[in-house]
Amino acid sequence: MKVAIIGAGSLGQSIAKGLLSSEALTTLFLTKRNLDSIKGFDTDERVTLTSDNTLAVENSDILIFAIQPRHFEGILNAVKPYLKPSQVLISVITGFAISRIEDIVGKASYVIRSMPNTAASVGQSMTCISTNEKGKEKVELAKTIFNSMGRSMVIPEEQLQAATVICASGIAFWMRLIRATTQGAVQLGFEAHEAHELAMQTCFGAATLLKESGKHPEEEIDRVTTPSGCTIEGLNEMEHQGLSSSLIRGINASFEKINQIKKN
Repeated sequence: MKVAIIGAGSLGQSIAKGLLSSEALTTLFLTKRNLDSIKGFDTDERVTLTSDNTLAVENSDILIFAIQPRHFEGILNAVKPYLKPSQVLISVITGFAISRIEDIVGKASYVIRSMPNTAASVGQSMTCISTNEKGKEKVELAKTIFNSMGRSMVIPEEQLQAATVICASGIAFWMRLIRATTQGAVQLGFEAHEAHELAMQTCFGAATLLKESGKHPEEEIDRVTTPSGCTIEGLNEMEHQGLSSSLIRGINASFEKINQIKKN
């Protein structure tokens, strides 16, 4: 599997780390204007670092575009003369519709939109995938790529904006909740490093419980709440202060913003 990541920024580097754990990967081109920021990848013999997008495109079968939306159209037009019909084009760029990509490369190209998150670097991304009509032929390949760095789900393109909020922005939302839990633990007397470990492992344990059991969150909540107990007291206070409603409002605010980006 010969892959090029065009634009090895934060997300591109996370994807690269995930891909490098796959034995199927034979070569990986990483492109960036400032190569100093990605020089840590050159210790792997499969990796080539370059500022030349054309070089990467000409020597790869799968092209993952992870650049800023404002640069995508220009770069895609620049490499268009070097594209081959067999290549798979994967965009992880927010707000850039498949139809806009097809306007440049044509409907006969394999075009896939996806949105992994930064947890790809540790093999725990949740990636949603959409394709054009031609790209449906390569959807299993896309799933194989993104399953190597977590889990994937194929969804209609019109849901991809919402999925970006839940899965990509969601990483930051959960980090903020973990940070708040850490701060609460410090207030209760734990050292900062102890509080951090307690918060992280408890969050991981809660997610694993749901994943392994398949239960609804309320079922697991019921298991740890007792009448007049400390858990229900804390939950009620959090809800009184607007925990759930604030999270939902935040998700909706992110969704409104991402739709503005798409329009622009």
